[in-house]
Amino acid sequence: MGTDHGVSGARMTPVGEEAAGAAVGAGSAGVPAGSGVPAGSGVPVGTGAATASGASTAARLQALFEGHRLTPTQRRIAHCMVRRAADAPFLSSVELAELAGVSQPSVTRFAVALGFDGYPALRKHLRDVAPAEPAADEGSYNEYQQAVQSEIDNLRHLAALLADPAPVVRAGRLLAESRPLPVLGLRAASAQARGFTYFARKVHPDVRLLDEGGTMLDDRVDAAKRAGATALLCFALPRHPREVVEGLEYAREAGLTVVTVADSAFAPVARHSDLLLPAAVGTGLAFDTACAPMLLGRVLLEAMCDALPDAQARLEEFDAKAAERGLFVE
Repeated sequence: MGTDHGVSGARMTPVGEEAAGAAVGAGSAGVPAGSGVPAGSGVPVGTGAATASGASTAARLQALFEGHRLTPTQRRIAHCMVRRAADAPFLSSVELAELAGVSQPSVTRFAVALGFDGYPALRKHLRDVAPAEPAADEGSYNEYQQAVQSEIDNLRHLAALLADPAPVVRAGRLLAESRPLPVLGLRAASAQARGFTYFARKVHPDVRLLDEGGTMLDDRVDAAKRAGATALLCFALPRHPREVVEGLEYAREAGLTVVTVADSAFAPVARHSDLLLPAAVGTGLAFDTACAPMLLGRVLLEAMCDALPDAQARLEEFDAKAAERGLFVE
């Protein structure tokens, strides 16, 4: 039977099970509100996450930064270093400050906050833990192959973060309980939000795509809240639109719990998120690649299905109607 929910005979975990056997989980930055750890500041990663085989330089940097309470300025520096991971071990404090748009003393204080004597010590550490020279066959990769390898590294890091399923399971329940469920994604993240919404509508009774910024976004947040929404899902990818940051701030002021899928735990949206789930993007091509955020969105969708008692019945009903209408070809 042809299906339109991504798989044939989709597996559904019975509600009440802690998604046993399901490939769900969250990144280390999935910090519950009220836990005493500011969203976006990070918490220690699960065992082996920082040393996952094939983990990218960006993943190692993020693992280094997580577990520290960082100010907004320091999170900005961390985010810049993750984005420029390949260059990070070789940047001077002045160069890093210019790239991050902060002062040079802020870079020094950032290094001290991480436990180093100063920025030179941090840079030495980054050089010491830098990966060895690539093997001969890896060194022969062209730029397109390198971009694919970078995404493979990002997916490996995501797999390591998913070893702890609790944050994604919690996020899935928050989204399942919100009626309606607004899903926000602007500019580069619009494809992620639209894809999630397309599939989520097959199992959730009321999913609303928010793909306009400005005052229209505020109006639609208000409408969702009046209709009974309790949570909002946001996909936030670089370059981060100001409208998204302002929209999340408005949504939280309206009383919505904000769940965000972002490229890093230190993204600008972190401080406006109640639960942030990180998935790195690839930066090797002219435009960023977002394989890991897309996959995390599908994992989150699976967790939401696990929390919806009638999800399986809805999927079966759709399959039956699709067959009757001949929607798909074999």
